[in-house]
Amino acid sequence: MSLDQSLDKILIIDFGSQFTQLIARRIRELGVFSEIVSHKKINAKYINNSIKGIVLSGGPLNVNQKNKFSFDKKILKLNIPILGICFGHQILSKLNGGTVKQSKHREFGLANIHKKKDSLLINKFFSNKKIKKVWMSHADQVSKLPRNFKVIASSANSKFAIVENNIKNYYGVQFHPEVTHTEDGKKIISNFIFLICKIKKNWSSKDQKKQLIKDIKNTVGNNKVICALSGGVDSSVVAQLLNKAIGKKLYCIFVNTGLLRKNEEIQVVQTFKKRLRINLISVNAEKEFLKKLKNVSDPEKKRKIIGKLFIKIFERYAKKIKNVKFLAQGTLYPDLIESKSVTGSQTSKIKSHHNVGGLPKKMNLKLVEPLKFLFKDEVRKLGLELNLSKEIISRHPFPGPGLAIRIPGIITNEKIKILKEADYYFIRALKENNLYHKIWQAYAALLPVKTVGVMGDNRTYEYLCLLRAITSEDGMTADYYDFKKSFMQTISNKIVNSIRGINRVVYDVSSKPPSTIELE
Repeated sequence: MSLDQSLDKILIIDFGSQFTQLIARRIRELGVFSEIVSHKKINAKYINNSIKGIVLSGGPLNVNQKNKFSFDKKILKLNIPILGICFGHQILSKLNGGTVKQSKHREFGLANIHKKKDSLLINKFFSNKKIKKVWMSHADQVSKLPRNFKVIASSANSKFAIVENNIKNYYGVQFHPEVTHTEDGKKIISNFIFLICKIKKNWSSKDQKKQLIKDIKNTVGNNKVICALSGGVDSSVVAQLLNKAIGKKLYCIFVNTGLLRKNEEIQVVQTFKKRLRINLISVNAEKEFLKKLKNVSDPEKKRKIIGKLFIKIFERYAKKIKNVKFLAQGTLYPDLIESKSVTGSQTSKIKSHHNVGGLPKKMNLKLVEPLKFLFKDEVRKLGLELNLSKEIISRHPFPGPGLAIRIPGIITNEKIKILKEADYYFIRALKENNLYHKIWQAYAALLPVKTVGVMGDNRTYEYLCLLRAITSEDGMTADYYDFKKSFMQTISNKIVNSIRGINRVVYDVSSKPPSTIELE
């Protein structure tokens, strides 16, 4: 295992907290590179001079169950500032001679903490009232502080809510400063990285662009690279990065499954072939996909059919390009973390192509994953830096199987045409009413239900259209967007009056969990 040594960074040692990725994002939002590594995969010998500070994350573990987690105590002797958050705070105290016990009163949710002493960690964090609302989530707590540690702030149930040992540059907080519920929590993180670790800003879209283009040139050399282009944000940014780095040695393959949004295939060709002048092989495979999906209603079978056929077609056209050595993918940092390769594996795993299915391993190509250390919001900013249009960069997420999983039941050409129109009218209405960018994801679905309607003097018996629009920060949890009644009436009328085949519109008001964002 080797950590990236090219940039000064804050290292986050992950103990399984649901908020670990948030810590990394908050640090990066402040303009500093951060990297996550599992507690199982790190020890003192892997920590190099590029690491200017260490954050110990929260987690579901108990510090007294030493067989459940690993932490090399030699890391504490490296003279690197350390911030422990929740479980990380308890580890820091325990390993320095303190005591951690089960709390008499568990704290989950908002709590008030009161300032006791000054510290660099809380510089400009507390107001004149010396009280702040913070987000607690713990069943254990430090009951006895180690030697040379001071109490900086307390809550009613946590005497040691913020502590420090400023001789060794150890800092601990029992709450979660990385979540939005903690008032000005970002200030704590900012104070740690700038005032305590004294690291300089080194992480912006401009820096990323220069570094990534340089890395691609060094990795690829004079070889050819193929890239599966979907028209989505990730693959678009990868394609443009490679275009800037290696130009005509890049070959993009775009497979039109016939399950894309209205006019999407036209937009992809116009953007990448005509405007950006990228080598683009555009494959119209609508008939092949529709034939394979005939009479298939099971959602999992649909996904597998689409995935296998996509790979088959991609491979068919990739083989026509001679002497290719590399395959480019839009793998993001969360994908790496979830696949565990970021925490120790020397080789990245080939990820599912937008939930469609893994690209062919038997092609024996080396992977190029230029976005593998970036989060989604960073990818969007990088795309703008690369002169991709806002229309591409700000697009809502779109599933790999496309409209197939927005048509529950059997898929037909007629249903696809109807749904494309309904989705088009819905998305256009969001943009016209300045709602599109307030929403994480929105779409129309065609339900396998027909209902009776009346249009003029005629009876209709047509499909039911479901609209879904959700707000979210990362897609892991989501809530429905609360439209005004006037908007819902307008879009319902527009869809019913404009599209033959739909006579009823409903709006999905379920959150995630318990529901998922997509229907299938």
